[in-house]
Formats: sequence, C-alpha cells, structure tokens
Amino acid sequence: MVIIGGAIIALAIVTLALSRLEAAPPTVERSTLWIDTVRRGEMVRQVRGPGTLQPEQIRFVSTVTAGRVERVLVRPGAPVTATTELVELSNPDVQLEALSAEQQLNAAEAALVTLETNLESQRLTQEGVVATTRSDYLDAQRNAEVANSLDTLLSKVELGKARDKGAELETRMRVEQERLKVISGNIEQQIALQKEQVSKLRDIVHYQEARVQSMKVLAGADGVVQDMELQPGQWLQPGTLLAKVAQPGRLKAVLRIPETQAKDIQIGQPTSIDTRNGIIEGHVFRIDPSAQNGTVGVEVSLDGTVPGARPDLSVDGTIEIERLKDVLYVGRPSYGQAESTVGMFRLSPDGSEATRVNVKLGRSSVNTIEIKQGLNVHDRVIISDMSAMDSHDKVRVQ
Repeated sequence: MVIIGGAIIALAIVTLALSRLEAAPPTVERSTLWIDTVRRGEMVRQVRGPGTLQPEQIRFVSTVTAGRVERVLVRPGAPVTATTELVELSNPDVQLEALSAEQQLNAAEAALVTLETNLESQRLTQEGVVATTRSDYLDAQRNAEVANSLDTLLSKVELGKARDKGAELETRMRVEQERLKVISGNIEQQIALQKEQVSKLRDIVHYQEARVQSMKVLAGADGVVQDMELQPGQWLQPGTLLAKVAQPGRLKAVLRIPETQAKDIQIGQPTSIDTRNGIIEGHVFRIDPSAQNGTVGVEVSLDGTVPGARPDLSVDGTIEIERLKDVLYVGRPSYGQAESTVGMFRLSPDGSEATRVNVKLGRSSVNTIEIKQGLNVHDRVIISDMSAMDSHDKVRVQ
C-alpha cells in the first residue's frame, strides 16, 4: 500500500509538472524570412508609382466635316511637318454646297452692279427733271413779271393765270428738288446693304472652300504621328480624332500614385524616374485634383534625358516627400499600415528564437517605416509575412 500510495503521489506530481510546461514553439526556416535591423538616423520618405513617358506638347488632329477616307498617307511613328498631308477624305455634298455658295455670291455681286447702275440712272434722271422744272419756273416767273407790268392792258383772268403758273412751277421745282435729295440719300444706304449681303455670301464661300480644303487633313505641327488607325473607305463624323502629333521637345512622366499615398505630394518635390535604361531626375509640376480608380495622376517634369526614352515608355517613379532627422526606422513590413500598432517578431540575441512584441508604427516610406514605440536600436525583427503564426507568440528560427 505504501508503494502504491507513493506511485500515485509521484504520478500526480509528474502530471502537474507536465501541465505547466509550455508547448514547444513552431519552427520556421531562416531562408524564408526577411529580417531587418532597427536603425536610428535620417529616414527619407518616398512614394512610388508606375507611369508612362509622354510628350509635354501634343496636337490632336480631328476632322472638320464628315467624309469618307480615300487615302491614308502616313502611319504612326512617321515624322511630319505642319503641312504634311495625313489623310485624304471625300464628300460630294460638301463640294456641292461650296458650288452653291459660290453661285449665290456671283448672283449677289451681279445684283450689286445692277443696283448701282439703276440708282445712278434714277439720280441722273431726277437731276434732269429738276433742271427742266427750274427752267420752266424761271420762264413762268418772267412771264408773271411782264404780266404785272402790263396789268392795265391784260384782263384779270390772264394776269391770274400768269401768277398761278409761276406759283405752280415754284412748288413743282421744290418737290423735284426734295425728290432728288431723297434719291441721292438712299443710294449709299441701298448699296451698303447689298454690299453687306455680298460680304456675308463671300464669307460663306470662304467657309465652304475651307471645308473642301479640310478634306485634305494636315498635321498642323511638326512632330511624330501617334495613335492613327484608319482604313480606306471608313466614314468619319465631324470632330472624330484622326491622330495625335507629338511635337518635338521635352518628355514628361505621368505617374499613377495610390490615393492613400498621394496626400503628401506637393509641387516641386524631387523625383527619380526609372526607365529600365537609366534614371532620370525630375520634379513634380502638376497633380490631378481628383482620384481615378484609386490612383492620383502626378506629372513630373524631367531635368535630363536618357538614351532610348520615347513616348508611351513604361516607367517607375519615386517621389521624395520629406527627410526625417534622427528617427528610429526599419524596413517596411509586408503587413501593417502607417500610424498603427502591429505585432512583430523580434529575434533573440543569438537569433535562434523570435518573440512577438507590440510595435507602434509612424510615418511610412516606400521601403522603410518609422518606429515610435516597442523596438530599440539594433533590434532585429522579421518583416516578412508571419500571418501563419498569428496564434503563436514565439517561434524557433533554424
């Protein structure tokens, strides 16, 4: 019984001891981990985004009027001048309207000549009438004077006729003179109205001629043709974009920055553009006022050139936001956001184990993030994804 009692007591002690033992931590391969060391010093805040190179000046070439494509004379990539013909269109209706407008102009010009001739003839005729009436008036006036001097020899009837004739011709002369003034005064006004009509028709003719000329679409600027996909026989509506002509000059980089990282971007910030063939330095000169599809467009003016740089070339841009002096920072982990608290595994001095610690993060950059609390200088932490170990506070590193 003593032996049995001792065995029971020993079994209870062993069971209690085993229950208080911690479970063995899981093991992770060191080769699968990203490990970084906490440092103190200057941290450069940056944001990064993809983009393309684009010309700073682009001319859009579009149709002025509807037409059918007869010939395509150049293709994308071809160098052109302002007078280079890109496409030849055709539209019989446009040519017919131009001929009709020209016919109306000719008729209006002929009407102007006829009007000037008729008005001048009316004026000359009226001047003749005035002259004849004046001559008759003067004769009647002289006859009346003679009649007055012979009033003792003439009857009252004859004397009255002579006086009435003079008064009549005086009135007629005054009326004809007023008529001449009216005719002369209206000549300039009528001619001016007809000339205005001719001028408007001439403008219409010029417009129609310009429409006919627009059937031969010109580049309008020196440069290189881009985005021109037309086929003979294709019908185009007015305003249809035919091509883009990239004018020679400097290129710019158009980057798409995630909207969560674009809030600190400002005009003038230095930028590095990676073209895969080299790095071009530049600076931000325009920021889109609104976001599209979760990104904000940022335009970068390039301060230099790199061989092989051409429009529509895919690039990566890195914008320097600010430089933080004397801060703790570490490589940016694959989890956790700026200004948040996360659990990170800190390695032991010998590197055989890693224990979870709560770390308060600060401002972030492309590859680094500020440490506000939870870590010290020279601490080594795992920054790769450790979501598989969320249920463990300690891991063994081999």
